[in-house]
Amino acid sequence: MAKVSDPIVINKTTVKNRITFAPTVKFDMAGPDAMVTEEHIRHYRERAEGGAGLICVEATAVEPGGRFAKNHLGFWDDTMIDGHARIASACHENGAVVLIQLNHTGITANPECGPAIGPSAVETRSGKTAKEMTITEIKAMQDLFVNAAIRAKKAGYDGIQLHGCHGYLINQFVNKKTNLRTDEYGGSVENRARFAAEILKRIRSECGEDFILSVRTVGADPELADAIAIAEEYVKAGCDYLQVSHGMSEAEPGLKSESDPYNTICAMGVQFHKVFKGRVPTSCVNSIFEPDQVKYLIENDLTDTVDLARAILADPGFPNAVLNGTPYVRCFECPRCQYGPFTPHKCPAEKKRTL
Repeated sequence: MAKVSDPIVINKTTVKNRITFAPTVKFDMAGPDAMVTEEHIRHYRERAEGGAGLICVEATAVEPGGRFAKNHLGFWDDTMIDGHARIASACHENGAVVLIQLNHTGITANPECGPAIGPSAVETRSGKTAKEMTITEIKAMQDLFVNAAIRAKKAGYDGIQLHGCHGYLINQFVNKKTNLRTDEYGGSVENRARFAAEILKRIRSECGEDFILSVRTVGADPELADAIAIAEEYVKAGCDYLQVSHGMSEAEPGLKSESDPYNTICAMGVQFHKVFKGRVPTSCVNSIFEPDQVKYLIENDLTDTVDLARAILADPGFPNAVLNGTPYVRCFECPRCQYGPFTPHKCPAEKKRTL
């Protein structure tokens, strides 16, 4: 029986325990230049000091038009490498493996940053129509992801994660409602996964066999079987680690029983673990706030790692509380997380912890 404190090997890298810090964007830490700031470095250092075995740095844009907002972190230029190197170093100094999540908003683009582009000309949230990407534009976008990964390796990150869920560009390619293409990037599972799979193959070629390749992938969008088939294409392309979350649609019912002490999004990761066990490590995430929940998921062989966001935002020492039984400040589960998008970072749990 595995324990939370047990190390796990991802690709060829040993992670000291089974607790990971999920990528969560900090909008008020970056400026219009999208560069790493001292606040970013402090933020990730504190989470590494708190005991997380693996940290995935927040969704980071691969080009200016792919940002969520003008105060969103980026990695599209070599001048950005030094700042990211400081994040990687701060995590390594405290024993954490560190990845960076690479992203583009696609059809959900903020008009203040760039145009809405995607696999197909579908309606956007603003009621406008996104521009369908040409093959030339698809290849150019793949170049942006690959070049950002090369910079990530130069900065000292242990690997990258492609943001393949939550409705952004890679998710848009795999989702049948936003991908209406009839060429090699649309239709079948293989074709819809091709955009990200080709990126993975190229990053592996450029960054080497030891570099961790992860995808934060849809657990069901809405069908579990389709989501697993998409993930199989990622694994064929070289993905070493599947961090499972939600996509653009409500998941099919029946993924969990009423008695399961976790929610439907977490249940997606549990289902993935059953399929990929022994081949590729998987994680589960969402609304995990108690040490006993983390232990239950690991000790009952329901997942390889537990991915935590709000619990570690509220108290960076939450992993040590799980591992060692030390006191911690619990997330207040605010209706609108004060660490969430476009909110001032005035987390009441964090305030209580510093009193």
